[in-house]
Amino acid sequence: MGQKVNPIAFRTGVTRGWSSRWYASKKDFPELLLEDKKVRDFIKKHPKKTQYRNAGIDRIEIERTRDEVRVILYVARPGLIIGKKGQEVEILQGELQNLIGRRVNLKVEEVGRPELMAQLVAEDIAQQLAKRSSFRRTMKRSMEQTMDAGAKGIKIQLAGRLGGAEMARREKQSSGSIPLSTLNAKIDYGFTEAMTPQGHIGIQVWVNQGTYGDDADGADAATGQASKKPKRTYKR
Repeated sequence: MGQKVNPIAFRTGVTRGWSSRWYASKKDFPELLLEDKKVRDFIKKHPKKTQYRNAGIDRIEIERTRDEVRVILYVARPGLIIGKKGQEVEILQGELQNLIGRRVNLKVEEVGRPELMAQLVAEDIAQQLAKRSSFRRTMKRSMEQTMDAGAKGIKIQLAGRLGGAEMARREKQSSGSIPLSTLNAKIDYGFTEAMTPQGHIGIQVWVNQGTYGDDADGADAATGQASKKPKRTYKR
């Protein structure tokens, strides 16, 4: 089952929180859901600010109160969005307020290790493929960077006219363990498309970041656990 669904949707509400956190009546729900989609698309595909696409936006979380809409950006390079003295953030906040007609509170959070974020890994591969880089070399380099950053496992799948071939096909590479059906496993998933002259190439990335609760217990919690077997005693 876990292999056939989006790993994020599979874990949402069980071990992972929601990207949009608000409550609305049946009448207002479709309108607010469409607003969330508009906000995310406007930031990621900004018509004028192309630097937003190079900032490495991993995800956008939205919270709503009665007075305002709180938008939280998780970004690898926050300086491209904040700008000098925070001027760019204020401009973007004003544009979002004009877009949805509500008061917006924009917050930018930095992503500590972008190599572990599946969406950012997928977007990095897409940029390399758009520059006519070899897809096998690109996949291998991305996997090595992610595993060196501390991931438990990674799987990358490309689909399309790889290397300019006439017939589309799929190529898959994996390293480490990717337990997709284990709900306690912290699997991050990312998808994007690379725009190449031969056509679009779909890029899917799965990254195993460990298990939920690792941050609280510490990195060496598993190694520090006591052995289940009783200690052997030696008599002289």
